[in-house]
Amino acid sequence: MTLNTTLLTPVLAALVLAGCASAPQIDASALPTAPAQYRENDARWMRAETATVAPRADWWTLFDDPVLDQLEQQAAKNNNALQTAAANLARARAVARITDADRAPQVGVGAQVTRQGGPLAEDAGTAGTLGQVGASFSYEVDLFGRLSEASRAARLDADAQVALLEDARLLVHGAVAETYLAIRVLDQERRVVRDTVAAYRNTLDLSRQRLDAGDISELDVARIETELAVNESDALALDRRRAVLEHGLAVLVGQAASDFTLEATDWTATLPTIPAGLPSALLSQRPDVLAAQRAVLAAQARVGVAQAAWFPNIALTGNAGYASTDLEDLFKWSTRAWGIGALLSLPIFDGGRREAGVQSAQADLDGALSRYREQALVAFRDVEDQLASLRLLSEQSDAQARAVNSATRAMTLSEHRYDNGLVSQLDLLDARRSELASRRVALQVKAARYQSTVALIRALGGRWAPGGGGATEPVALANTP
Repeated sequence: MTLNTTLLTPVLAALVLAGCASAPQIDASALPTAPAQYRENDARWMRAETATVAPRADWWTLFDDPVLDQLEQQAAKNNNALQTAAANLARARAVARITDADRAPQVGVGAQVTRQGGPLAEDAGTAGTLGQVGASFSYEVDLFGRLSEASRAARLDADAQVALLEDARLLVHGAVAETYLAIRVLDQERRVVRDTVAAYRNTLDLSRQRLDAGDISELDVARIETELAVNESDALALDRRRAVLEHGLAVLVGQAASDFTLEATDWTATLPTIPAGLPSALLSQRPDVLAAQRAVLAAQARVGVAQAAWFPNIALTGNAGYASTDLEDLFKWSTRAWGIGALLSLPIFDGGRREAGVQSAQADLDGALSRYREQALVAFRDVEDQLASLRLLSEQSDAQARAVNSATRAMTLSEHRYDNGLVSQLDLLDARRSELASRRVALQVKAARYQSTVALIRALGGRWAPGGGGATEPVALANTP
């Protein structure tokens, strides 16, 4: 059998144009550039002990707190945000499998019985029955990469969801650690305030006795009562703040606030030193940056899908089975029927639909690139923020420790001088007030240092390279086809 060459002309033209449909290259100048080093280039943030710098998934164990470890494990199992992110990942993977299925041959079986009459019947004016049973086959030839690019984009979407799940884990575990550490330091502040309240109550009892004896005036007693009431109010405010934090922690670990209690205990925790490493490593270890990167690659692939719409679709089809007007003869060899075919389709005029599709996909790619650059800049800023905070908080902690020592000494001296009648009650109250304020500020600075340490771990993506090494995975968007 001889094929007419004119019938092959469209197919040959399609083969020639097949190499023209490809995803666009990404300009390297449009990608974020990592600085050579962080501005807060302190040796403390570049080097640390081996036990500290080793990359680890359970980073919260650096604080050496068994209760925190237990809460983090509960959050990993029960947190609803993590379950939502996991469901989004499962959905993205299912969509990727659906998209991959379009590239595979489609095979089906079917049966049909038709009762037909009228002028289209075999005997005009009479009704007849036609039975059919068989199998069908179809396969779209992906000459121009439309299906493969769509499949690649779907897989990249799934990869982005993997990164977003990791980002959700990092955020949840970070929130658990921040809330827990805030409660623990708040318990210490509450203890200081309660001790102060107890001291003022003792002082008030003694002052009332001295008032009855005529040694002091009623004004002195009123001043003590005022200080006592102020500190009792502060203690209640701290209790309220702790209750709110405890309820928030309950939600993070997946429990009802009514059923969750975190007992106050004598608490100490390690304040680890976290090496920041090099900025170039940040682009490959922050899950939110990786998710933005995968979104760029997916948008790039979808531009290729939109461009492939300009080229013809080529499909191979086939069917085989049996057909008979007599159902008793349906499966006889003489009633067998088969057919094969090839279909080429190419829209000629679509009102600008395909051109608009390419422009839309290109706009999505431009937007994804902008979001990727923004995410990288935010990542660098987050690290710089926490490095600066930790450096300044360390200095503030040293200064505040000196302030506490001085205030404590002044308080001790004031008590002796007051007992000897050398200073007034106002001087004594000012010294007590100053010591309490200094101790509370010292605890607040301590809490801020813990919070900044957790925030730095989160800003670094929850892991870091030994010795401040570089990225473990190259970022090569510009050369990705």
